[in-house]
Amino acid sequence: MPKFHQPKPSQRRAWLLNGQNLKMAQSAHAYVRGNTAKFYEWLEKAAGTVPDGPSIWICGDCHVGNLGPVANAEGDVEIGIRDLDQTVIGNPAHDLIRLGLSLATAARGSDLPGVTTALMLEQMVQGYTLALQPNSKRKSLHGDGLRPVQLVMKEALNRKWRHLAQERIKDARPTIPLGRRFWALTKQEREEIHQLFQSDEVGSLITCLHSRDKEDAIEVLDAAYWMKGCSSLGRLRYAILLGIGKRYCLIDIKEAVQAKAPGYDNADIPRNHADRVVAGARALTPFLGERMLAARFLKKPVVLRELRPQDLKLELETMSREEAIAAANFLAGVVGRSHARQMSAAEKREWKVILGRQSKSLDAPNWLWSSVVDLIASHEAAYLEHCRLYALSSSP
Repeated sequence: MPKFHQPKPSQRRAWLLNGQNLKMAQSAHAYVRGNTAKFYEWLEKAAGTVPDGPSIWICGDCHVGNLGPVANAEGDVEIGIRDLDQTVIGNPAHDLIRLGLSLATAARGSDLPGVTTALMLEQMVQGYTLALQPNSKRKSLHGDGLRPVQLVMKEALNRKWRHLAQERIKDARPTIPLGRRFWALTKQEREEIHQLFQSDEVGSLITCLHSRDKEDAIEVLDAAYWMKGCSSLGRLRYAILLGIGKRYCLIDIKEAVQAKAPGYDNADIPRNHADRVVAGARALTPFLGERMLAARFLKKPVVLRELRPQDLKLELETMSREEAIAAANFLAGVVGRSHARQMSAAEKREWKVILGRQSKSLDAPNWLWSSVVDLIASHEAAYLEHCRLYALSSSP
């Protein structure tokens, strides 16, 4: 196997862009997940056709890949929203449309007929509306249709540090191996990392887990620039391996940039992007938000988050008809509870009325169905064009 030559810091963006293009060309579902900007462009054009919901924190990029098991500091695990880069105080209808698009694209990737997509949207509205009911509880994971979610939850509950280490850094020993995913740091980056982890605020975040003592010494054992998915493009992104007493942990440092998701004009959203991400996480997914901290790194806002073995991405690459319908109901319920905990009783009632205005031929609002259909058509054409352009640019 030829030796991998890492990019210089000045080459990182070009390498990341190439990786992003390749990943998005793998499938229409991957393209939908990676090209968030196209969704926001559509929202801008669709102004006036989507009803305004209550002013709450929303995910802003609510696709299936941004949902999955999340652990809290005490070790409890639940399915929740796990990526809040685009979180804003905005219209909850945007999260529903984004989730509907993602599920519909996954259904097409599974060769499921169009009628299944219609049933999925019906179940989405049913699951979401049920979550708005007073004292709504987390839906049970029982049932054959929820097998994909059951499997990822079972895996999450059985995972330990060694699983996270082997998955992320390929070894449970206290080093980060440099290669295709982890790149060497500059001297300035390394010095800044060591300085950051000497602060009391960061120390409090690291020792917040129930199994750690606040007197445990924290040592930076290794660090690297992290080439991770499409979200790394043009941002600071680092993996930090720490020693805490006799234990290890892995910290993700991610630059927080301006959200592309549209928020309400009169919303009181923190101007600091890292503060915005943490505030949104604590509102939508407290299990995750309590493990996050806003900071500054190289004069830029960043979010620190400890990676827990239980934090996993939900993958729905291939689904049966039963699984697709059950997943739509369950995942919309997850989003619904994240929204509902921020709404007053009056806001819930009013929002349920809007969601209850169903079309004559579908047990879902006409605006949701027409939005998803329009988005599928535009994304399918854009995906094929992306593949053509990427293939041409990759040709010798």
